[in-house]
Amino acid sequence: MPVHMTEGGRADRGKGVGLGLALASALAFGGSGVAAKPLIEAGLDPLHVVWLRVAGAALVMLPLAVRHRALVRRRPALLAGFALLAVAGVQACYFAAISRIPVGVALLVEYLAPALVLGWVRFVQRRPVTRAAALGVVLAAGGLACVVEVWSGLSFDVLGLLLALGAACCQVGYFVLSDQGSDSGEEVPDPLGVIAYGLLGGAAVLTVVARPWNMDWSVLAHSARMDGTPVPAWLLLAWIVLVATVVAYITGVLSVRRLSPQVAGVVACLEAVIATVLAWVLLGEHLSAPQIAGGALVLVGAFIAQSSTPAKGSAEPVASGTPERELSARGTAA
Repeated sequence: MPVHMTEGGRADRGKGVGLGLALASALAFGGSGVAAKPLIEAGLDPLHVVWLRVAGAALVMLPLAVRHRALVRRRPALLAGFALLAVAGVQACYFAAISRIPVGVALLVEYLAPALVLGWVRFVQRRPVTRAAALGVVLAAGGLACVVEVWSGLSFDVLGLLLALGAACCQVGYFVLSDQGSDSGEEVPDPLGVIAYGLLGGAAVLTVVARPWNMDWSVLAHSARMDGTPVPAWLLLAWIVLVATVVAYITGVLSVRRLSPQVAGVVACLEAVIATVLAWVLLGEHLSAPQIAGGALVLVGAFIAQSSTPAKGSAEPVASGTPERELSARGTAA
């Protein structure tokens, strides 16, 4: 006898798939720093690594851009926003920030994005949010403060802090734009097409900023050292392009479609934890007790936010997640 899935079962399955995609995205994004650091230590400028990452991913996604070329005519503003904010803006602002303030401080400020998303939803869109989601954000932010050990080496460089805040705002744009059209009656743009054109546009913007013609290309022909172990530089670059960018952006956008911008944003905070753990294992950068405790807080905060349920007597609070958002043939590639 066939078993029919209930509406609640489909919703739970949709949230489960969305959570899995969000975790995969956090894992992929979190691995970028571990692969990029040896390249930087081998002699590449950080902005050049960013340019290689985005430009390489844009080339990989070029066939999809051709396939979805109608998006240029239908949603030019969305594509421009995704390129400027979700791709070029986050990268450029973050790397500019760490040139003036400690990396830990810049990372913490950037990952205020989930709290900023909640503020956007509550005060700009005027939609209710659950208390559990807000609590999850507070716990995750507190955990991140421990993970990055914000109390060590704090520097009150105003411009640096503003640049890090700019990265956070750009990350808000990533989550909000990824959710574009998912709750309305309008046609949902294909996420793969949006990512492809976002990477192409981001590569164009970063070309002006990074000036890759000044890059030392010979570094890519040699090995970089990962905790003393030589690794081919091209292999590290391939990981950054294919996994830490292409896979990371695709799973990230698809997770937002199945959860909600702010829930996916809180889960994405795990990127900092994953990056720190991978640095411990692969680069020999050991975790302290406060960092381990902070990582646990981030996990708890992410779990509380994604598992929250709608409050009674209110309109569906967006931070509770929604039933699985069907990515129909109109909105996604088969």
